[in-house]
Amino acid sequence: MKHLFIAFTAFLLSATSYAQLEISVSTGYAVSSAGMKLGETINSTETENFYGSYGEGANVQIRGTYFFNESVGFDLGLGYLHGTDQTVSDVDLPSDTVDAVARARAFGASTSIVYKFTDKFYGRFGALLKLGGKTEAVVSSKSVFTEDEANAFGVPQGSYTQTDYVEDYHGHFPLGFVGALGYKFNINDNLNLFVEAEYYGISLKRKDSEITEFNTDIVLPDGTVAVSGFYDMDNLAPGFNKETTYVDNLAHDNTDSSKKLSQKVPYSSFGINFGITYKFKSSNKYGDE
Repeated sequence: MKHLFIAFTAFLLSATSYAQLEISVSTGYAVSSAGMKLGETINSTETENFYGSYGEGANVQIRGTYFFNESVGFDLGLGYLHGTDQTVSDVDLPSDTVDAVARARAFGASTSIVYKFTDKFYGRFGALLKLGGKTEAVVSSKSVFTEDEANAFGVPQGSYTQTDYVEDYHGHFPLGFVGALGYKFNINDNLNLFVEAEYYGISLKRKDSEITEFNTDIVLPDGTVAVSGFYDMDNLAPGFNKETTYVDNLAHDNTDSSKKLSQKVPYSSFGINFGITYKFKSSNKYGDE
């Protein structure tokens, strides 16, 4: 026990004598990695799957790295992902058209071990967490009335309903993997530019969703709005629920349409980041790098 205490004390003194802190800010863009099915494209002749990841898009990160010695450090990062639109449903039929996309607006954090292979080449790997945000679905759909429906509403044949709504999806807090390889370009003793390739491996299990905007108009064949706001947030169209809960099991006799089976959605990505690092001076017994 005494020897263990002495060894631990020696490690702390060594780490403290080196003690170097770096702060970095970066931005970058990531593309889908091992994309999963997110939606479908449907027309009168075929149906095609659409694959992707909600992790695709632009990001901004700020990280603090504490080096215990010349090679090994601990990194804590915070970031924001502004995801690109992913196709959920693209329907082009004579009686129905749908344009539905979804995109991520997410805040995350990472904790990583950093290892310097050389003064300029480094790698980091660790855990990735999603702290908050949402997957936002934006839907626009057009449904042409049947002859009976047009007669019931007293509008000409060819009239249709135009429905536009926004639904926000939230998930359980996941745990994923982050890994990166980077290269630094020295500017001076305190500043470095860097470029790095970064991989995120993470999926999100859906927890609930909420419709935040909703409107349905009845439109004549020439595009004139006959009835504005036939359905709205206070009077949703049949089949829609303002809030939906996602569960792992659902009874066959369930009649509550506000409950649906949960699913995992992908956020995995591979990206390139560019940034700048500021290195605080320290009383390094080995001298500045």
